[in-house]
Amino acid sequence: MKRCGWVNEHNPLYVAYHDEEWGRPVKEDQRLFELLCLESYQAGLSWETVLNKRSAFRQAFDDYDVSKVAQMADSELENLLANPAIIRHRAKIFATRQNAQAFLKVQQEYGTFASYLWSWVNFTPIDNLVKNYREVPSKTPLSVQLSKDLKKRGFTFVGPVCVYSYLQAAGLVNDHEVGCFCKGDSHE
Repeated sequence: MKRCGWVNEHNPLYVAYHDEEWGRPVKEDQRLFELLCLESYQAGLSWETVLNKRSAFRQAFDDYDVSKVAQMADSELENLLANPAIIRHRAKIFATRQNAQAFLKVQQEYGTFASYLWSWVNFTPIDNLVKNYREVPSKTPLSVQLSKDLKKRGFTFVGPVCVYSYLQAAGLVNDHEVGCFCKGDSHE
C-alpha cells in the first residue's frame, strides 16, 4: 500500500493519522478546534512530536471542549507547564485558551466554526495534483489571507504556514500524493 512520502511508516500513530485523518474533510467544530490547537503547537517542532503527545494534550484540555478550554484559569494553564507529557511552551499553552475564546466568537457569528472555515474554499476541498510532497508549498495566498483574518479575530500562533498545514489536515486542501492510496479516498 503506497502512502505519501512524508509518513514515518515506523510510527503506528503517524501511519494511522495519515491513513484515517489527514486530508479528510472535517466539519465538526470540536475536531476543527483540536486540529487548530495541534497545528499551533507544531511551530518550531515536528508534526510527529505533536502527534506523539496528542493523547496527553486531549487529557490536559478536556478533549478540546472549546467552552471548557475558553474558561480555563491562569493557574490551570500554569499547572500544565509542569506536565512532561505535553509540549511545555508557555505561549502555546496560553494561546490554546485565547484561541478557544476567539473560536467561540466565530461560532457566535457564523453558527459554527466549520461554516466560517469552509466558506474560504466555497465548501469544496481544493484538490491539488501532488507528485512529491517536497513540491507542496509551505503557504499559499489562501493561507496568507486566512491567517490575517484569524489574527484579526484574536487567534494566535496562526501564521500562514500553520494555517496551510491546518487546511491540509482538516481536508480543505487535498495534498495527498497522486500515487497515495488515500488520494481518491479523501473526499466525503
